[in-house]
This record gives sequence, C-alpha cells and structure tokens, in this order.
Amino acid sequence: MPRLETFAAAALIALALSGPVRAAAGGLPSSNVAWLTASADADIERAFSQARTQKKPVLLYWGATWCPPCNQLKVTLFNRQDFAAQSKHFVAVFVDGDRPAAQKLGARFKVSGYPTLVLFTPEGTEITRLPGEADPPQVLSLLEAGLAAGRPIAAVLADARADRSLSANEWRMLAFHSWDVDDSEVIASADRPAVLAELAVKAQAANAGDVETTTRLWLKALAASDDGKGLKPDAVLQQRVERVLADRVAARTHMDVLIGGASDMVRALTAEDSDERPALVSRFDAALARLQADVTLSRGDRVSALIERVGLARLGQAKDTVAPKLPESLVSEVREWSARMDREITDGFERQAVITAVAHMQGQAGLWGESDALLKSNLARSHSPYYLMSQLAGNARKLGRKDEALNWYQQAYDKSVGPATRLQWGASYVSALVDLAPQDGMRIERAATQVFADAAKDAGAFHDRSVRSLQRVGKRLASWNADGKQAAAMKRIQARVDALCGKTRAGERDTCKALLAGGKG
Repeated sequence: MPRLETFAAAALIALALSGPVRAAAGGLPSSNVAWLTASADADIERAFSQARTQKKPVLLYWGATWCPPCNQLKVTLFNRQDFAAQSKHFVAVFVDGDRPAAQKLGARFKVSGYPTLVLFTPEGTEITRLPGEADPPQVLSLLEAGLAAGRPIAAVLADARADRSLSANEWRMLAFHSWDVDDSEVIASADRPAVLAELAVKAQAANAGDVETTTRLWLKALAASDDGKGLKPDAVLQQRVERVLADRVAARTHMDVLIGGASDMVRALTAEDSDERPALVSRFDAALARLQADVTLSRGDRVSALIERVGLARLGQAKDTVAPKLPESLVSEVREWSARMDREITDGFERQAVITAVAHMQGQAGLWGESDALLKSNLARSHSPYYLMSQLAGNARKLGRKDEALNWYQQAYDKSVGPATRLQWGASYVSALVDLAPQDGMRIERAATQVFADAAKDAGAFHDRSVRSLQRVGKRLASWNADGKQAAAMKRIQARVDALCGKTRAGERDTCKALLAGGKG
C-alpha cells in the first residue's frame, strides 16, 4: 500500500494540473471560459455565425442543473486551466436542457442524455462526441485530436471500414468517441459491439504500435455486448483484457471503461456458472480496488470504482435483490467511503455528483436505511433536492413501502424546477401512481392534469425528452384505463389535453392528439 506522503504528493500534482476551482457564475458551467448560452435556434445561429467569422469549431455542452454527471464535469473538466486554454480554439456553447424551448435544440442536434459534449465544424457538421466520463486529460486529448482532424466522425468511420488510410488522431477519435450518447446512430446500438470489434482489428493492422487505441476499441466492444449478447470473445481477447487488469498503467488509461463496464465485460467473457468466472471477477475487483485507491482520480471516479466492485459482487444474484449477499469487507468499505465522502466534500457541484452516487451504492449494498439517512441529511444542502427526493422514492419503492414512495415522488415533482424536468418528474409520479395506487383515481387524475398544465406553459413540450415524458404519461394512463373503468376520469383528462393541443403548433398537433389515443376516453 502506498505511503500517505505519496498520496499527498499525487494530490498536489493533480491540483496543480487542474488549476484553481472557481464557482460557475450565473448558471454557466464555469467562470474561466467564454460560454455562450443558447436556448433557441436564433442563439445557435449567432454562435455558428461567430464560429464561421472566427474560423473556429463549436463545442456544444448539453446539460442540466440536477444532473450528477453534469455537476461532475463542472468540478473535474470545465474549471481546469488547460481546458480554459483550449477553449480559445473553439466557440463554447452551453445549452441548459431546462431552459424554455431548449428541448427543441436537443432534437435538432440529436442529444438527449445529460451530459453530452459535441464538437461541430463552423458550418454545423458534427465532428465527434466527447466522453464526459473519461479522465479529463483524455477528454482534452480527444478534443485536441478532433480540432486537428476536423473531419466528421461518420466520414472517419466510413473510411476506416473501407480500409482507407486514417491518421493516428482519427483512429483515436474512433476509440474515444462517446458512442453511448450517439443519438445520431452513426452506429446503431445493436450493431455497436460488432462494429467496434471490426474497428479494433483494423486499428491493430493499421497502427500496430498504438496499443492504447486498439485495446480501448476491444474493451468498448465487450462493454457494449449486452450481457454477453453480441460480441463472442475468444481466449485471445480474454488474455488481452487480463493484461489490462494486471497492468496498473493500462488500467488507469482505460479506467472509465473498466469502471463503467466491468460487470458487462465479465458477463461477455464468461458464462454464469463457469469455472473461469470467479477468477476473472477477482482480477477485475483487484484492478478496480487500485483505481478506487488512486488519488489522482476524482472522488466521483473513485466512488464509481467501488460501485462497480459492488456490482461484480452481485453477479449471479437477481438484479432486484434488496438484500444481496456481499463480503463483509466490501460492505465495510461502502460504509467507510460513504461517511468519508459526506464528511470531506464541501463543493456543491461535487456533492450533487458524488453523494447521489454514494446513496445509490448504499442501496446496491443493501444498506437502505443508511442510504435514506444520507439523502435526507443532504436535502437542505443540495441545489436540486428534487433529485434526491426521487432517489428516496426509488428506495422506498424497492422495499415495498408504497405510501412512502408515492409521497416522495409527489414531493420531487412539486419541488422540481425547469420545464423539461417538471415534465420528466411529473411523468415519474404519474407512472408510480398507476403502478402503486391504481385505485386512487382522484390522485392520478390530479397529477396527470398538472403534467399537461405544465406542458401548456412549455414551448418545447413536444420535443425530445419532454415529448417522451408526455408520451409516457399517455401510455400509463392508457394501461390504467385498459378495462374502461376509468372512462369518466379519462374524458376529463382528455378535455385538458384537447385544450393543450389547441395551443400547439400545426406540426406538433398530431403528436399531441395521439397522447391519449389508447386511453379509451
């Protein structure tokens, strides 16, 4: 185990590299970058006009106030001095998904998951999507590669698959591109494992010395294999993975893939009852434990490494198990880290990112009472307490405490802020009511009516995340009235929807009218 002096020295080095952390002003992601804010097409046109005049690409950041990974980016990436220096070479645009009409921009740029970072040419062609979950220096390296290459990821992918020559930067773009948030479907999600594996083979042939790029493509292909479906690994690939796990430097390089996909890779590499699985789980756990102890990583990444260790220990147990069988030593680590994070974190953005992850980890470890206590004690300290309330609702629901769950869902909806968030939280509340209290027609009708009233105030209600929330409400109401016994309530709700549809734009009216089409109102 490294000495404390070594940990302290590493922490000082990491702090020097990242520069002073300054609070973001006026709701901006950081105060050290000349962010332009956008919530409408006109804002975007001005940003791209500026980019063309200055002959710079555009970096678009799509986020939300409540989103834990977004808050993590504010702490680990956006406030870095080197990111601020690099920002001189692009036009930085921030789209808050909860600004009025912002969801229309989400549909325009095919972004839905928070956070998403997209690099565009000055003309508006997408170059690449950056992996916000990766180590900040890697994100900066990929941003630099994207700025240097300047070619759309779709064109780079097509050339790679056609065996045309690519630069080292372009191969790196393919390896680090954030395929998980690629709503443009450059690669369809079902095809992703096979295509990434194909790219790994081609990268190895083209860049035999670039082990990092090839290895990353293989790891991503495995992690995307959907519980073992998709890529069928062989002994050579398993050996490649095990070399990464045994190599501290390689594991650190690919830490985001390991932290986010260790359990998926284990399922892809071994059968559930195979003799090989326990040994492979042990090797993954050891690599993750080293990452958890690595003080050059952020607190959020280190907690995520521990969460993935809990996930590995839960393999073979039902996903909805509320009292999993875990090693006592692991449970002790969860308790130790939970107390430590709550004690040490003072920055509000970091607290929103990490404490919510810790509460999730406690639940995964079966420490539900401790998870509830942590969330409740942090409500007053959170700038988005409704997110914590939704976690409390989820905890209660998993434990079968229906009334408590519904009360938290209602509080989360009542306290939620921002048009897209209100529709999303409202949809969750209506869904929970239909599932947990279908007999409470008055409460369901009241909640659904409020959601549609919120939609009437939102110019972007029929775009992207918001319209999906409304469609979710419509589907849940249709299932509630499947037997026709709620026809009277549905007729009253339908009147509210009709009023909403009457105020929508012509192009959105059909979508609005279809919301309750299956409700037999």
